[in-house]
Amino acid sequence: MIVTITMNPTVDKSSAVDRLVPEKKLRCSNIYTEAGGGGINVSKALKELGEDSHALFPAGGGNGRLLKQLLTAKQIPYTAISSGNNTRESFNITENVTRAQYRFIMPGEELPARAVAACLHALKAMDPFPSVIVASGSLPTGIPADFYATVAQIANKRGARLILDTSGEPLTLALKAGLFMIKPNLSELQALTGHSCATMPTVLKAARKVLHRYRCEVVVVSMGAAGALLTTRDTHYAICAPAAKRISTSGAGDSMVAGITWMLQQEKSWQEVLQFGVACGTAATLNAGTQLFKKADVTKLYEQIKTDHAVQV
Repeated sequence: MIVTITMNPTVDKSSAVDRLVPEKKLRCSNIYTEAGGGGINVSKALKELGEDSHALFPAGGGNGRLLKQLLTAKQIPYTAISSGNNTRESFNITENVTRAQYRFIMPGEELPARAVAACLHALKAMDPFPSVIVASGSLPTGIPADFYATVAQIANKRGARLILDTSGEPLTLALKAGLFMIKPNLSELQALTGHSCATMPTVLKAARKVLHRYRCEVVVVSMGAAGALLTTRDTHYAICAPAAKRISTSGAGDSMVAGITWMLQQEKSWQEVLQFGVACGTAATLNAGTQLFKKADVTKLYEQIKTDHAVQV
């Protein structure tokens, strides 16, 4: 059983306009509305791959109701903890002339302590307890920085693998508590280690530094169009992303995490895990706005990666 945790969920709205012009009425295309936030995106991507998961998140107000409706429509099981506040929303606008993408992330309201405690209680009470927990995204105001560390302690006590995708102090504290895997991007890895990440050797050195400094078994570094690197204490792999006509990078990191999680469930090799994760991340860039990948695109890219993109050891 896979459980995803999203403490800062959002209703993602995306549209397009010919050109962004200040102080003018801008006629946009039809709006596309999605349930969003790190862990929720992972659950959506897993569903596309045919894997069930259970999404855990706080929600409130009209946006919270919409969020639950969107997940119900996708047949994704969830536990929504009442937050007492309206769930935030985000806007993604593409400028047609330049294909530039603009993301407007609205701040969420402070999450009450009772809602934070209720989320942790809901996790502890899950029966059966998940074998894999994917916690992803930022923490809203009101949640202590050690929240993910607490999740790590719960996972460790119950024998679950925790995959964490976040940054800053919440990431550092969780690493000190001990977890299975993290997936930083280049800037997050550099901030975590204080180590330059300008070249592949320096990225590997920084990732290995995390393994030796903290209680962590696997580090996967997402590097955008450059691909990704995976390292354990015993081995490492790096792979370039296949060429693709990228439309939007929104959700690419969450898609990579979903692909990695899916392959881990099938007990695939580290090489296959990384290849499939890169295929999912790349496939997500082929779709506009906040839409994630299509399984058919993932399958095609995965076969291409296995054939044309040799893993560098």
